[in-house]
Amino acid sequence: KTAEVKTIITDAGLSCKSCHFVFGELTNKLDDTIAFSQELGLTNIICSTFWLPKTATLDDYKKSADKLNVAAEKIKMAGMQAGFHNHDFEFKMLEGELIYDVLMNRFDPSLVKMQFQTEVINYGYKAATYFEKYPGRFISAHLSDWTAEKKQVPIGKGVIDWKEFFKAAKTGGVETCYVEMDYETYEESAKFLKA
Repeated sequence: KTAEVKTIITDAGLSCKSCHFVFGELTNKLDDTIAFSQELGLTNIICSTFWLPKTATLDDYKKSADKLNVAAEKIKMAGMQAGFHNHDFEFKMLEGELIYDVLMNRFDPSLVKMQFQTEVINYGYKAATYFEKYPGRFISAHLSDWTAEKKQVPIGKGVIDWKEFFKAAKTGGVETCYVEMDYETYEESAKFLKA
């Protein structure tokens, strides 16, 4: 099955080096996840947030980060890089602290790299701020652009300062950017990014 997926990707002239996994796939089924990833040819295994309940405490986030550190060590031994993808949940205050900063301080920088989702601009947080605050801690980013009214628009048509973003991304260590938006925005976004 995995070989078929890889064939479909390569036949389209593409490659797949990064994939999202749910937390359970990186804790309860890690060996299977690693085998699948190696067969697909991945270099990055990204945890798509912890999906903790709204009642979660900071201690719950810290324990989850510790578990991802353990999984990331095994992923590194298998020749791949582990990462963590944020959603809006991590950009909330909990017990007087920003969850994202707590996670950054808990993840082992040598094992877990970050994949930043620019959509959090809707909550007042800029990727550039974090790339500069945590140099070298990032591996990739999910790009989208938004108006002040939180409406999705093609990249370059919204409120994100993309010159600032790409300059800071070098400091952050970002190697790859993925456009993650509605399909109708792709053509204009591609033109902007190529320019």
